[in-house]
Amino acid sequence: MNIDAVAAEPSAQSPQGSVLRPVERHRADAERRFDDHIAEEVPVAFVYNGQPFAVMMATPADLEDFALGFALSEGIVGDVAEVTIESIEHLLEGVEIRIRIPENRLDALERRRRSLSGRSGCGICGSELLEAALRRPEPVGEGIRTTPDALHRALRELRDRQRLNAHTGATHAAGFADAQGQVLLVREDVGRHNALDKLIGAMHRGGLDAQSGFAVVTSRASYEMAMKAASANLPMLAAVSAPTALAISLAEHSNLTLIGFAREDGYALYTHPRRLQHDATP
Repeated sequence: MNIDAVAAEPSAQSPQGSVLRPVERHRADAERRFDDHIAEEVPVAFVYNGQPFAVMMATPADLEDFALGFALSEGIVGDVAEVTIESIEHLLEGVEIRIRIPENRLDALERRRRSLSGRSGCGICGSELLEAALRRPEPVGEGIRTTPDALHRALRELRDRQRLNAHTGATHAAGFADAQGQVLLVREDVGRHNALDKLIGAMHRGGLDAQSGFAVVTSRASYEMAMKAASANLPMLAAVSAPTALAISLAEHSNLTLIGFAREDGYALYTHPRRLQHDATP
């Protein structure tokens, strides 16, 4: 057996959100030992007004975007001006993000706590939990009209701009594209929901109007992905994989154009198809 010992690039070259770890890779009759780029996954704790709220497993990059996007997409606040990030502390156990929100938002915070707890099967049950878990955002605005060519351009550009995934092969991405399909922002994370939250936060921090473009994601379109997109007032969400039935129902109710199986050779339109116009210029 041939053994090829290879040293990796210095750790300073690793993209944010990754670390170097030794690996022994076997392919065919060859064995290769080297330091590989591995995606980080750490507990990220959200603490609102001094009270612990939730812990999410996430990639420790773009954390301000994550905190802001999570608060908005989960309905904890209604406006970016209501969020103050007091500190981001990197601890031995993970990351703690301390956030200040208006006192009158604490009721919404408690409702979301029940929903997040229910996702992990903690035993809470009943109509109150169901109401919190299955939020229905207000219908999104009419937004842009675009074309299949623009959608395919956005998919290509999203793939090309996944720097962390190119190094690790372990992260999802969410991108925001304009009507011509130019990708303006990309965020990555080991969790698909986290990547979309980071994107939403980055859009708000950058002053981008959600109605001026659409989102593309490298995952399936679950209910939560559709809910977060609608909460952010995005008119269209395109996912490379399949949607769920509940996501389709929410998208229909929320005036969200939902696209699944978005690939180079085609796509599937499930709701509000008018925004994707054939034989037209965006």
